[in-house]
Amino acid sequence: MKKIEGHIHLVRAIAGSKCQGRLTPIGDGRAIWDNGEIIHLIPEGWGDDKFLAETYLDIMKEEGIEKAVLLQGTLNGYQNYYSYQTVKKHPGKFVAAFSVDPFADNALEIVRRHVEDLGFRAIKFEISQGGGLHGFHRAFRLDNETRVSQIMHFLADYPGFVVTTDYGDYTQTSYQPEAIVNLAKRYPKMDFVVCHLSFPNADHLDRLENALQQFASVDNILVDISAIQDIEGEETDKFPYPRCQADVKLAKEILGAKKIIWGTDSPWSSTFNTYHQLATWLENTDIFTEEELEDVMYNNAERVYFKPENVQAMLDAEDPALKDLK
Repeated sequence: MKKIEGHIHLVRAIAGSKCQGRLTPIGDGRAIWDNGEIIHLIPEGWGDDKFLAETYLDIMKEEGIEKAVLLQGTLNGYQNYYSYQTVKKHPGKFVAAFSVDPFADNALEIVRRHVEDLGFRAIKFEISQGGGLHGFHRAFRLDNETRVSQIMHFLADYPGFVVTTDYGDYTQTSYQPEAIVNLAKRYPKMDFVVCHLSFPNADHLDRLENALQQFASVDNILVDISAIQDIEGEETDKFPYPRCQADVKLAKEILGAKKIIWGTDSPWSSTFNTYHQLATWLENTDIFTEEELEDVMYNNAERVYFKPENVQAMLDAEDPALKDLK
C-alpha cells in the first residue's frame, strides 16, 4: 500500500523553545529544557543530536513510504530553511510547511519571504499551551487575533494554501476547534488540517465528538491522526492501540475516511512506539475498508498537501538572499 507520512519533523539543529525555556541537546538523542526536564527526542539509531533527511529517506524506503509532509514546531525549534533545502534537494519527495511567531515584529515580512521567495504553500501554527505559542504568549484566538489576521489576509491571495494547526488539549487556553471552523469558512479556498485528532481521550469521546461535529459540515477541514498513541498513553505493548482505534472509529463515523490523514509526529513519537508500528497499526485494525485505508494513508495527503501547483512553487523558487553569495 502506498503511504504518505502526513506529519514528520526533520531536525537539522535542536533549537526548541517553549514554556520550559530553551532546549539544548545533550547527546544520545536526548535534550534538556532550561527547567531541568530531560526528554528523549530522537530514537536510537536516528541521530545523536539531529534527525536529517538522509536518515529519514532510508526509513521511508524500509517502510514503503513514498512521500512525506515536513511540519514545524517549537519542540524541535523551527526548521523552516532546512525543510526548504530538503524539498529542493529531493524534488517531489517532500512538501514543507513553515512556522512563524505572529507576535514577532517582523512576522509579516517573514511570511512574505517564505511564501513569495521560497515557495512555501503551507503554514503550521503550533499554538498549544503545553508545547507552543500559548506557553509563552498571552492567550489569543486564531480567528480574531489581529497579528494572525494580517497573515491570513496575505495568504488569501494563494488559493490551495494549507493551514495546519496544533492547538493542544481541552485543558489548555489554546484549545479552539471553533476558531478553525470560523477560519475555514472565512477562507474557503484554503485547506485546514487539525493535528492530533483534536487531542482525543477514549474515556471522553463526547468531547471529541463535539469537536468533530463542528468540523463535519465544513468541506475544507481535515484532521491528522499523528501522535494519538502518545496522547492516549499507548506504547509498544498496546499495539494496535485499542484506545486510538476507538478515537479513529469515531472520526470515521463523523468525518468520513476522506478527511483523515495518517501521520506519526516522529521523531519524538517513535521514542514511545517503533516507527514500524506507527506506520502499520491501521493495517492491523478493521476500521477502514481497503479503499478507505488508501485514502487515509495516501490519497488525502496527496490531495491536500501535494497539490501540483503547490509542489511546483517551491521547486521553482530561488532564494534571493543567496544571490550575494554566488
